[in-house]
Amino acid sequence: MKKNNVYILEDRGILYIQGEDCLDYLQNIITNDIKKVNDSMSCFASLLTPQGKYLFDFIIVKHKKGYFIDCEKKQIEKLYRQFQIYKLRSKVEILNLSNEFVIAAISKDKFLSFENSEDQEGFTIKYREDPIVLDPRNKKLGGRLIINLEKLYLSIKKLDLKSSEIKEYYDLSFKLGISQLNTNKLQNKLFGIECNFEELNGLDFKKGCYVGQENTARIKLKNKLSKKLLPIEILSGSIKIDDDILDNKKTLGKILIDEKYPFGLLKFKDENFNFDKKFTCGKALIKVLKPDWF
Repeated sequence: MKKNNVYILEDRGILYIQGEDCLDYLQNIITNDIKKVNDSMSCFASLLTPQGKYLFDFIIVKHKKGYFIDCEKKQIEKLYRQFQIYKLRSKVEILNLSNEFVIAAISKDKFLSFENSEDQEGFTIKYREDPIVLDPRNKKLGGRLIINLEKLYLSIKKLDLKSSEIKEYYDLSFKLGISQLNTNKLQNKLFGIECNFEELNGLDFKKGCYVGQENTARIKLKNKLSKKLLPIEILSGSIKIDDDILDNKKTLGKILIDEKYPFGLLKFKDENFNFDKKFTCGKALIKVLKPDWF
């Protein structure tokens, strides 16, 4: 990501949660500690099934008296409905602002050029009242500006930014092992902890109860984590969802996302697993990429 490039992430959506109970409401259902989130710090979190399986992931940013929820846009309506299910008698209001706000990604270097910025994942500053967050999953993904569409292009001009192809941004995300597209294909297919949420700062094991906490804590405390979601490089051929990843005839994992940026669930503790190896998968020859956090 070049310093003055900006990537308009039109495939991201925004919910806004506000109301006198919003802090307790979120604390009881998400995997991270909402008490960490304030005007200068944002977080990455997820929503799991009661069994600890993946449903949604998102970035949470404090804004005025509530919180922005930055999520994949194709998931936003389902996430909205899921939040409504847990609302019960809580005094919270949940708004879908995806048609009014947009996410603009900038480089880490550009973020650090702002006054009062800090080189810390999740660190948050304001630009003309709009939050800019150094990505809480991995700071190499740069900053995220949440801004009203009406102000977007004026702010881009004032910040001396050049609108660039989002492929460059998502190529980097893929290389870093962070799945952001077609995440609906992961739902109920793997445990949240297998999505690398601990490595991506999306799990807090000290916060207490939340939906799916019991199995998540058990896998962690009993050292039962043996699979991880990892990016797949297709060397030749083609793959599809649920194709087995084979080392000779031994199954090491399977494909969960098969589109432009494919991911598979791998038995990373298997003695045959080796990032330098080539594996067969369906009609393809593949390699498993090693993110820098591994």
